[in-house]
Amino acid sequence: MVIDGKIVPASSIISKEMLPKSVDELISNEKAFSLLRQHAPGAREGGIPIEEVRLLHPISSPSKIVCLGLNYRDHAREAGKALPKNPIIFIKGRNALTGPFDPIIYPPITKQLDYEGELAVVIGKRGKNVGRGNALSLVAGYMISNDVSARDIQMGDGQWTRGKTLDTFAPIGPWITTADELRDPMDLSIRTYVDGEKRQEGNTRDMVFGVSEIIELLSKGMTFEPGDIILTGTPSGVAHYMKPKPRYLSVGNIIRIEITGLGHIENRVEAQGPECI
Repeated sequence: MVIDGKIVPASSIISKEMLPKSVDELISNEKAFSLLRQHAPGAREGGIPIEEVRLLHPISSPSKIVCLGLNYRDHAREAGKALPKNPIIFIKGRNALTGPFDPIIYPPITKQLDYEGELAVVIGKRGKNVGRGNALSLVAGYMISNDVSARDIQMGDGQWTRGKTLDTFAPIGPWITTADELRDPMDLSIRTYVDGEKRQEGNTRDMVFGVSEIIELLSKGMTFEPGDIILTGTPSGVAHYMKPKPRYLSVGNIIRIEITGLGHIENRVEAQGPECI
């Protein structure tokens, strides 16, 4: 738990017998998760300053990472595309997950590396065929994400999955802000910086399909499980559509993404090493 800038062990808030082995398990344990949220405000003694620890990606083994394309009106306009009538869906594999301050690895198979600052939704309950009015009851919380993209692979393949799900192509974090702390996900500012230069500035109210509608539509035929992640799309300002020419990422670039109330993530682009498996 992150409280007043310190990491406070969950074991100091609930008994070790109730403590799940991972955040993924914690989210699915409604009783333990509820107790943590209830008693966390009083757990202000002790803890480790956050700058002294390495934060990992909060969710490690989601059953699925579901992503939306062209889900911001201004992003669709910059791409020269009509607004989608139905959500454009693709999947990232969990191999793409990486920590909020860990490197993004630039693989040699692409020459067009791009960023996409996005709101990530973390599912907390199992659900299917969920109505829009009840959709947010499935949400455990929210994170910041970067839907890193290899544009030449994405566009060249004709479908998006491979260009979106290479290793380290989904930094998330810096933590899960629980839904009770962020009651309205539809009025959040998103900003993306590359080496300190602002590249993206948008607001979640510009989404074509809002969070409740996304959950309603996807849950028709798709069962959500605790720990599932939804990446909700990106506003305008991505490198691929910049004029007069694209300004793709290079090794050494630092990408910082901020969302109102969720903190920030910051990842440096590094070259892929010679290692193989």
